[in-house]
Amino acid sequence: MDRHLNNTIRDWRTMSPAPMESTINGDGHNGTRCFAEHIPEIVTGSITLLICLCGLVGNGAILWLLGFRIGRNPFTAYLLNLAVADTCFLLCTSAFLVIYHMPMLSCFQPELLRVLPLFHSMVLLTYSTSLYLLTAISVERCLGVLWPFWCRCHRPKLLSAVMCSLLWALACVLAGLVYYVCDLGHSDHCWMVLGTLCFLNFFFFIPFMVLSNVILFIKLRRSSWQHHQVRLYTVIFLTVFFFLLFGIPLSVQIFLNYFIYINFVFEICLLLASVNSSMNPIIYVLVGSYRKCRFRGSVKVALQRVFEDRADSQEVGETPVMGIAA
Repeated sequence: MDRHLNNTIRDWRTMSPAPMESTINGDGHNGTRCFAEHIPEIVTGSITLLICLCGLVGNGAILWLLGFRIGRNPFTAYLLNLAVADTCFLLCTSAFLVIYHMPMLSCFQPELLRVLPLFHSMVLLTYSTSLYLLTAISVERCLGVLWPFWCRCHRPKLLSAVMCSLLWALACVLAGLVYYVCDLGHSDHCWMVLGTLCFLNFFFFIPFMVLSNVILFIKLRRSSWQHHQVRLYTVIFLTVFFFLLFGIPLSVQIFLNYFIYINFVFEICLLLASVNSSMNPIIYVLVGSYRKCRFRGSVKVALQRVFEDRADSQEVGETPVMGIAA
């Protein structure tokens, strides 16, 4: 999108009149014309913005509960960072949409478009981090099922913290390169940076994420589910599934964008990615509160059932009963 953001800024400068000039001439039709020409984008952006606001509420609740109300373990460390990435993604997407659509509403304030590349890079940073964290979660839980003894006895205590730090650093480096090379430098090497980013996403992280979940699912199918954390693995499967369904289109668009750019397609992909970042809190609560064909319990208890390191036969606040599976 980077090359076309700069074209958009240039186009708005040449097409949009200065606010004072339009007011003096009494030309009241410019704003109406701009609005009418971009109705599909404005409607899509408004829906995306509404989804982002709802997702911010859900992810904010998850951040508060995981940060202050629920016991820490290696898995919650990943989920806490994932919630941070999703929250930042929704915040940056909201800011991006507001700034991007302001000229469409009034034909005024084209100078605001100067900051669009920065917010675009922030969207790219947080989106990539979510992908990398989901891959790390999938791979680690797969290893935990394949080699449980090693994970219980020899797993480094700081592995989750180190992995999260490295993944954030990788996403920062890649997004920073996109911003510096493609947005600020307008370099001919932009395609190399975007190609590296897309290669890592499509041929490294996504395959590892899918393969780990396939192995995990097959392994669990062949063993007794009552000895495993059923809710925990259900959350992982659903989170990855919805990321593949709603998140992958944005990665595809980022790659294809260098060759062909369709503005409305980008906004649709951004809408789907916003749905994905907003759905995780819903998944956690629904899976955690579901028991024996009904939903019950508070949000905190539901999250404890999912995140705390215990088998599903031992419910939060209940006496363990041998041989009874959730």
